[in-house]
Amino acid sequence: MENQQRIKPRIPSGFLELLPKDQIVFNQIIEKIKKVYERFGFVPLETPAIEFTEVLLAKGGGETDKQIYRINKEGDDLSLHFDLTVPLARYVSEHYYDLTFPFRRYQIQKVWRGERAQKGRFREFYQCDIDVIGTENVLADAEIPSVIYEVFKTLNFGDFTIRINNRKVLNGFFKEFNLGNLSKDILRIVDKIEKQGREEVIKEMAQLNISEETIKKIISFIEIKGTNKAVISKLLELEIKDELFLEGVDELKVVCDAMEKFGIPESCFIVDLSIARGLDYYTGTVYETKLNAYPEIGSVCSGGRFDNLAEYYTEKKLPGVGISIGLSRLFFKLNEAGVIKSGQSTLTKVLVTQLEKELLPKCLEVADFLRKNDINTEIYLEKEKLNKQIKYADKLGIPNVILIGETESREEKITLKNMKTGEQKMLSFQGALIELEK
Repeated sequence: MENQQRIKPRIPSGFLELLPKDQIVFNQIIEKIKKVYERFGFVPLETPAIEFTEVLLAKGGGETDKQIYRINKEGDDLSLHFDLTVPLARYVSEHYYDLTFPFRRYQIQKVWRGERAQKGRFREFYQCDIDVIGTENVLADAEIPSVIYEVFKTLNFGDFTIRINNRKVLNGFFKEFNLGNLSKDILRIVDKIEKQGREEVIKEMAQLNISEETIKKIISFIEIKGTNKAVISKLLELEIKDELFLEGVDELKVVCDAMEKFGIPESCFIVDLSIARGLDYYTGTVYETKLNAYPEIGSVCSGGRFDNLAEYYTEKKLPGVGISIGLSRLFFKLNEAGVIKSGQSTLTKVLVTQLEKELLPKCLEVADFLRKNDINTEIYLEKEKLNKQIKYADKLGIPNVILIGETESREEKITLKNMKTGEQKMLSFQGALIELEK
């Protein structure tokens, strides 16, 4: 190595890498989310990180084409998936006859987007998705936020609000003013009102040649506030006759009523007519979830209903509803804010120390016994002074240490030291197991 130039160890910008104390907490959060998803009857799914590029771009390139990481290998045009919805659409189309519908799946995987890296916005990040595919029943639209509620209650990141709307209400309202052909553009603009502010949204709508009077009506409409029942009543008082609008209001009412039946307190969800979700494929109910104490993070969980998930891959109509949590960004922001507390740097519950070389076989026997009884056990294999072994356990935050000397070996016992209190007990193997299981 003397004449070889060393390469500086580094990772590309926009990629997240954690120390063990943070990775342990991150993994624990994933496990909590999984448990909630499974409690609601969702089954796990994992699709390849790499898909055929034509599959990923079936809905049309544009910005997506610029953002994907493309790989040309042995003549195949491949790309890393940029979300989990497109792979799901491909999956249900490909395995249609092997699945039972409605199909309820959860998927927790990394996705990759080649967009400009910013602090807290990553090019590689985890998404935690759930979807119910193959149902038009709006009760599913109410069950999804009940999953969101349970997830964020379990994660205990503080108070949160699930904001809900229905794209049919918005599109029907625009049709009333003969703006149906501009619905998609207006929805994208309205969806940015929180980030860009009222004036910027008014300016952008004016560029679509919408009259000043109509823009005022749109702004007044999306700013209707009140309790959920009050907002729905105000919508009906507008006396808009458009069928799509009325259908959307009815769905909104059904979903809000059912959300309460699903056990979501009204203090945790609100009808917000400014929630539009900019993506074209949403056709009905849409959601965004915010942590009340950290509005600057933006939506921590969003999604909605779609009429036909897999129209680019199959003739079968597959309506459904789903949501996604962008976990890497959420973790980074909450860790930065001190909401998520890093734990210890190990999952080890007990360290078996080595006092005498001749007693090593007994140490190995004890470690084997504890591991077979599901106790996370590490054995110190180096021959070092006891003080150094104890310091090692203390630095990692290992809560217990086992000492085995000649007396312990002769009596088939061990000495268990509690690293927090300093208390030591000589116990049988079984007694130590009972103590460590507390």
